[in-house]
Amino acid sequence: MKSAKITLLTVIALTLTAQTLADVTLPAVIADNMVLQRQAQCSLWGWADPGEKINVKASWQWFFGKSTTADKDGKWKVSIKTPKASNAPHTITIKAANTITLENILIGEVWICSGQSNMEMGMTMISNAEQEIAQADYPNIRLFDAAHAISATPVKDVTGSWVQCSPEAAKTHGSWGGFSATAYYFGRKLHKELNIPIGLIATNWGGTPAQSWTSIEMLLTMPDFADQVKLIPDNSATKKAKQKYEKDLAKWQKASKTIDLGTTGKWFRPQLDDSAWKTLDLPSFFQNTDIGNIDGIVWYRRNIDVPEDLASKDMIISLGPIDDRDVTFFNGTKIGETAAWVANRNYKIPAALVKAGANTIAVRVHDTGGAGGFSGTASQMYLQSGDKKIPLAGPWRYKVGMIPQKPVAPGGLTAHTPASLYNGMIHPLTPLTIRGAIWYQGESNVAAPKQYQTLFPNMIKSWRDAWNLGDFPFYYVQIAPWKYGKTNSAYLREAQLMTLSTPNVGMAVTMDIGNIYDIHPKNKLDVGERLALWALAKDYGQKNLVYSGPVYKSMKIEGDKIRLSFDYTGSGLIAKDGPLSHFTIAGSDKNFVPATATIENDTIVVSSNKVPNPVAVRFAFTNKDEPNLANKESLPASSFRTDNW
Repeated sequence: MKSAKITLLTVIALTLTAQTLADVTLPAVIADNMVLQRQAQCSLWGWADPGEKINVKASWQWFFGKSTTADKDGKWKVSIKTPKASNAPHTITIKAANTITLENILIGEVWICSGQSNMEMGMTMISNAEQEIAQADYPNIRLFDAAHAISATPVKDVTGSWVQCSPEAAKTHGSWGGFSATAYYFGRKLHKELNIPIGLIATNWGGTPAQSWTSIEMLLTMPDFADQVKLIPDNSATKKAKQKYEKDLAKWQKASKTIDLGTTGKWFRPQLDDSAWKTLDLPSFFQNTDIGNIDGIVWYRRNIDVPEDLASKDMIISLGPIDDRDVTFFNGTKIGETAAWVANRNYKIPAALVKAGANTIAVRVHDTGGAGGFSGTASQMYLQSGDKKIPLAGPWRYKVGMIPQKPVAPGGLTAHTPASLYNGMIHPLTPLTIRGAIWYQGESNVAAPKQYQTLFPNMIKSWRDAWNLGDFPFYYVQIAPWKYGKTNSAYLREAQLMTLSTPNVGMAVTMDIGNIYDIHPKNKLDVGERLALWALAKDYGQKNLVYSGPVYKSMKIEGDKIRLSFDYTGSGLIAKDGPLSHFTIAGSDKNFVPATATIENDTIVVSSNKVPNPVAVRFAFTNKDEPNLANKESLPASSFRTDNW
């Protein structure tokens, strides 16, 4: 009887022990549908009870797989050798107190895709979106989108999931209008060229600077950021202040709807006398006009003549995107409102409102933070009935309706805090074996281009140090021309150009595919494919591929002319349309004037009869220059200057 009792107690004890062991868990990026880097020692990791034994077995392994024991903090990690790329699905089984089987795993190429809003910009927001999304059926391209996360210290995991690329995933699997379009086109190009699985990990956040994506360890070595990093607040210390701020902000936003002079004064009425209102040209942002850099409400009005043949007919009004919110009126009647700052405004005007002769359009624009105003292009602003359009770009009257006292955000952690995004969205991914990274960012650093010359290469180094995979490929997009106001973004492009001296990097130039009226150009096809050209040439053996546009190399003064030489001329230099444009030249007085430029073989000769003794040349060195210099492979040249003034 005593022996039976002992046996029973032993069974109960063993059962209780098994039940109290924590289940083995995995990071979000180790999951069904993932892609593992081919022919590499790939890390798999997770968490369990300290001292717990974990066995990992992949379907391509012949024998027992790999075993390890969780350390004192419960973390475990194994390294398994992956085979050649294959479109055949695999499984991976992890056994401990529980068993996890990962299914539909592919072996191929894995890329990190990061940056700010132009990388985040999803497939629903690009040119020809409907058709492109319908064609995005590539089950062997796998997509992972990391949720926004900030942290004062490095965290162990991100939130996200792997999905097969499909029209639905392209449309919805992302934080801003679907999956990153730049990443998708990059991955699609590789997939088509290599015919192997591609894994794309999107980890991005709009409006963020490079220092947010850089490790604390690296920032501590930089005088511009060391003191800031030491003062980064702990998450818990700012929680209450952040909660109060969010409540106050909600109250402010609610109040702004009721204490607007334009709303109470009914500034949408056609009979309103607006002759004393000021005039500006639309589209334009507040800060690029006399309105200034305000957060508040501005009313716009315009009278437009409608011909007799369009009277009493339904019309469509298009205003392009408006930052942040709008309410639009036609002849005193509200016809639509939108709260999304990136959405195009397209509203139906009922036939009953449309009359021959003068019609009044009024638009109430509410900017809740950052830039505000009409952010689209002139071609996006029109009235339309059938195939007839009436342009709306140009002069409008305006008046400020309210500039409220907006609550001040607490001095806590934000997406602009140095290292906050590295900690929350990069560090958790660094155990994963990858091929490389692509990057689209810089707009949020245009005010400090000199600093970016050091910051950007250091950010790249901090990633490479963390992944411990050597100088893995890092390809990035040079920012496109845009009307940055008084800040000259050419200096930021110059900093990006200088970063080409960093080992194993490449730069996709977008001088020809931007939109000076839209900081988020809709052509992401060429952006993604230009990044892919670098990878195909440098990493995948396509040796004869031309993968870059012309890059300035050197200059030689020849009397009253300057001869410029270039790298990456490809099959030869060309002017895409008409004579070469956007060259300026200066003498020792440092006064740059427009210059004549001609192609001679693989060089360009620049001169001006106003500068008999030239010493320096600049090319496309302003915010809005959209030049036409390229190589015969249609890859554009970067802006540059030969001086250091």
